[in-house]
Amino acid sequence: MHRRLLIAALACLPVARALAQADAARPRHKIHARELHHALSARFPVRFGVTGIVDLRISAPRLLLLPSRNLLGAGLVAQIGGMPMQETQSAELDIAFALRYEPSDRTVRAHQLEVLGLRAPGLLPDTAQLLQRVLPKLARDAVGEIVLHRFAAGELALPETMGLEPDEIRVVDDGVVVLFGPKQRR
Repeated sequence: MHRRLLIAALACLPVARALAQADAARPRHKIHARELHHALSARFPVRFGVTGIVDLRISAPRLLLLPSRNLLGAGLVAQIGGMPMQETQSAELDIAFALRYEPSDRTVRAHQLEVLGLRAPGLLPDTAQLLQRVLPKLARDAVGEIVLHRFAAGELALPETMGLEPDEIRVVDDGVVVLFGPKQRR
């Protein structure tokens, strides 16, 4: 049994090596963490809420790189006010985004916001539960898509002459890597 497993693994080795070499040969463009942080920071502070119920002011993004999930995130500070509270409370909010390439304006965008967690030790449990329910929709509506990088014509000139365009976006420990692939017919 073990011999068959070893033979099967050895048979797959050339294919795995060829795939790794093909991936290494693909053109790529690196967007460093500081550029991503600058693009996120430019979008904040954001203010939103439901009139008479809750008022949120979100600021001070901290960049979160989540390579294991291929997501880009932000740690935010929220100032929460409104009817259920006597005074403004602070909370920390972690969000994550999927990434996509938009060919019409040559941008890499953060979209599909996901709320990862809310830490608000000073809030009453009922208020915290209310925020947990309404915050994802409010955040999606207020933040929307964020342009993280706009490719200059020169950055895409060589790949375009080769019939390539940004194809796959990978989050890595120190930024984002954009891999190029064959141009899609639109």
